[in-house]
Amino acid sequence: MPRKKTKNDAIENSAAIMPPEAYVTWEDSNLDDKRNALKEASKGLEEFGLVDKTTANNGRYRLDFSNLDGSTSGRPGLTRADYDYFRPEESIPTHIKGIFHKADSIYNRVGLVKNVIDLMGDFASQGIRLVHPNKRVEKFYRKWFEKVNGEDRSERFLNNIYRVGNVIINRQTAKISIKTAESFYKTAASPDLIINGDEAPFVEKREIPWKYTFIDPICVDVIAGSLASFVGDKLYAITIPAGLRKTINSPKSEAEQNIVNQLPPAIIEAAQTKKPYLLDPAKTLVFHYKKDDWKTWAYPMIYSIMDDINIIEKLKLADLAALDGAISNIRIFKLGSLEHKIAPTAAAANKLSSILQNNVGGGTMDLVWGPDIELLESKTAVHQFLGEGKYIPHLNSIYAGLGIPPTLTGTFGAAGTTNNFISLKTLTQRLQYGRKMLTHFWKKEIEIVQKAMGFKYPAKVEFDRMDLSNEDAEKALLIQLADRNIVSDELIQRVFGFDPDTEKSRLNRETRERKSDRMVQKAGPWYDPEFENALKKISLQTGLVAPSQIGLILDKKKTGDKNLLEIKLDLTPKSPTMPISTTQKGIPQQGRPKNSKDSEKRKTKKFAPQTGASLNIWGLSAQEIISDILNPTLLEFYDKKNMRSLSSEQYNEAEIAKTKIFFYITPFAKITEEVVLEAFAQLHDAKLAKVYASYKIFLKHIQNSMNRDLTIEELKFTKAYFYQLVYLEE
Repeated sequence: MPRKKTKNDAIENSAAIMPPEAYVTWEDSNLDDKRNALKEASKGLEEFGLVDKTTANNGRYRLDFSNLDGSTSGRPGLTRADYDYFRPEESIPTHIKGIFHKADSIYNRVGLVKNVIDLMGDFASQGIRLVHPNKRVEKFYRKWFEKVNGEDRSERFLNNIYRVGNVIINRQTAKISIKTAESFYKTAASPDLIINGDEAPFVEKREIPWKYTFIDPICVDVIAGSLASFVGDKLYAITIPAGLRKTINSPKSEAEQNIVNQLPPAIIEAAQTKKPYLLDPAKTLVFHYKKDDWKTWAYPMIYSIMDDINIIEKLKLADLAALDGAISNIRIFKLGSLEHKIAPTAAAANKLSSILQNNVGGGTMDLVWGPDIELLESKTAVHQFLGEGKYIPHLNSIYAGLGIPPTLTGTFGAAGTTNNFISLKTLTQRLQYGRKMLTHFWKKEIEIVQKAMGFKYPAKVEFDRMDLSNEDAEKALLIQLADRNIVSDELIQRVFGFDPDTEKSRLNRETRERKSDRMVQKAGPWYDPEFENALKKISLQTGLVAPSQIGLILDKKKTGDKNLLEIKLDLTPKSPTMPISTTQKGIPQQGRPKNSKDSEKRKTKKFAPQTGASLNIWGLSAQEIISDILNPTLLEFYDKKNMRSLSSEQYNEAEIAKTKIFFYITPFAKITEEVVLEAFAQLHDAKLAKVYASYKIFLKHIQNSMNRDLTIEELKFTKAYFYQLVYLEE
């Protein structure tokens, strides 16, 4: 039997299930109709707005300062103190320990600052080494410097100076045995340094510094604060942090307990009583970067650029925020049209909102709608904010604060040679200041080693030369200085990165091998690899040897063949030569006895003054002509530019040849190149050699009588006079 329909099953009002109207309209003439239509459209106001596609909670609580008491406002335009009050994370610390912490944090976080400070530390400590006039003592110092890790300690010293402006070092000493000292190449000598007073502490024999530990300045306090500036030796104490005190008082593991057992009793007592641990003044070294006397600590170099670094950090955050919205678009869906007197109802707004919420993915969305809908799309221009222009002023300020000139940055416009030079000078002076402090530190430690080991002289600290100019030109200049014995060869070897001791051993070994002909001789300006051949060439050219004497085998000449000299002789007109008679009559040693007088009166010698004077004048001019003709040939033979470049031996050989040629030529003959070449071919003639020997005896008598050597002009007159005597006698 079918169930009887109840009242609930009956549909009393069919209009309740009818879909609501999406739009309403009105007539311009009926004001009430327009009012009712807009009232109906206002019911969908809650649906208008941003469509939430995803929701999340960032969990961060932000303060809203828009409703502050009084007239104070959180808008820009406040003082720096107000700005820092509302933004404590961006504020610059005022307390010195906070400044240390902030500077260290910037060094660890900001890559630009870290790279610059690391570069300055590496540059300033580059090539540090210890030198000593005694090689054996120098080996000891260098071995000790290696044991204490001197290169790394030097770099850390400079890094802390440029980073936090203060360096605190704890020195630990060790007493080495005699055997260990000998292994360091120790040489014993009486100390040359005698100090009276408290300037240098007492040093035990063979007790030398062995380890250096850097202490964080944040944990160190100056006893009595600024009052300590009035005393000579300041006292420093370490405030043990709470975490370390807890570890010392209550070690959690056996390993921590073993470490605590190795700590000095004073540190354990300071951790238990919460009192500062007083550092040993004799083993605590403190250095400051350009600290004023009235200040307890020096301010870090980074302190002056903290504002610019904060701005750079904010600009980076702004760029990140801008990147999030660089590709975001705003789309506005407009339902209805006031122009056509169509207003949407709540049902239409709710329907469109539901459609948009259900389609949150990318790609094209197909939307079926009517009668009136309009889509407005808005694009952002935030990408124009992204760029490097806003960073340039602050980066320049950071570079300038660190002492880096724009020339070395490669960007950020460095105009003006003077500005670049001053900036570069600032960097070099800052690096030099760090080297001076480092040298002062090591000088004290070296003096302790000197006194402990009994060395006569202390070692000295050297660095590689700090130069930002052309390295190749500098090395070339050093080589020239070494050639002039202004600097040592050892310095040149160090500049090029070679070990002098190793190179010395190699050079000695190569020298021994070259002397024993086990190694080829090194070519150079002082070594001629063809020396023997050069001697043979000169001997053949001068006619001192025959070709067969030097192993030169010549083929027989063909009939009619002539060499160049024979051709020149054939072309040269024959001229009568000067008669030279040196034939002795009679038997030697059978003439007139020595010192005996003539038995008969000699004939009176006839002298023709006119002939003698004219012959003397001709002889002077003949010597000039011979020199003009022969000098180019001699210079070409000796491979010289001028006669002054000839050596003493070469000059004497040239003068002998000119003199013999002069004696060979007939008086008053016309001197030409052919005549000179003919005479040059007869230089080894026996008769001419005897005449030249007589001239040498004649010249020696004149020099002995004058008790001095003759000048060049006097020699010319002497040759002309001797030539005149020989001619008139003949």
